[in-house]
Formats: sequence, structure tokens, C-alpha cells
Amino acid sequence: MQKEHLEKLYLELSFLENRGITIWLEDSQSDPEHVAKELCVNEENSYMRDYVFDEGVLKEIHFDKIRKSNK
Repeated sequence: MQKEHLEKLYLELSFLENRGITIWLEDSQSDPEHVAKELCVNEENSYMRDYVFDEGVLKEIHFDKIRKSNK
């Protein structure tokens, strides 16, 4: 199942990157392969997608690790 998830995420991100949308992982510009591997290998971590638009056009996708607070 993990390999299937990795492939689907990679294809989705490659599709977006080919349309000029930049992909970011933890505040660093990245690529579909690195992001897909990082998200699938580190399943114990959760990542939030943040979509950045400019005048209604998607320009960037950011993946930020969700950190649990100790309250």
C-alpha cells in the first residue's frame, strides 16, 4: 500500500510541477520525488498542504510538518 501511495503522490506532484507550480517542503523548494518519499517514509509525521495563489492562479504548494503542542 505504501508503494501505491508513493506513486500516486509522485504523479500528482509531477503533474503540478510540469504546469509551473513550485513545490516546497518545510520552507525549502523541493521536487516531487523528494516530497513523496519524505511523506511516505515518515508516516508517523503529519504534513499539512498549503496552497499559494496569485490572482486566483495556483503558484505554489507547501508541505509543512504539523507539530504537536505540549499543553
